[in-house]
Amino acid sequence: MTLQIGDKAPNFSMPTDGNGTTSLSDYAGQTLILYFYPKDDTSGCTAQACAFTDNMAGFNAAKCAVLGVSKDTVKKHDAFKAKYNLNFSLASDAETQTCENYGVWVEKSMYGRKYMGIERTTFLIDGNGIIQKIWNKVKVNGHIEDVLATVKNYDSKAA
Repeated sequence: MTLQIGDKAPNFSMPTDGNGTTSLSDYAGQTLILYFYPKDDTSGCTAQACAFTDNMAGFNAAKCAVLGVSKDTVKKHDAFKAKYNLNFSLASDAETQTCENYGVWVEKSMYGRKYMGIERTTFLIDGNGIIQKIWNKVKVNGHIEDVLATVKNYDSKAA
């Protein structure tokens, strides 16, 4: 099933860094940027996470939470957050259930080898749990700036 703008975001419950847990209901009443990324501490994923951290003041000003999701363990998330001083939560979807529900667990291909993995995707979910924007097959350069501009525009329309 492919999610579309206007769809109810699938619920989730996942462990997070710092021995926490998170679910969609934790973000009721506020805007959420839910982004899926392939792997902690790789060049593209690190650049993306650091860009979110560098722009967090703008997300906070727009009353928007950010949650990153990968298949990595909570222990790897803790190390990744500490190494790069990340200032938002990372959730572990080790069983890929949330990735499958959001349609980002896909067949990929590298050097002719096919395998399953996370397609870098970002969702803007409103305070009622409705998907307002989807960025598919994200390219890291310029992405966070685009997301932040969208959030600021979305926030000003909602006010």
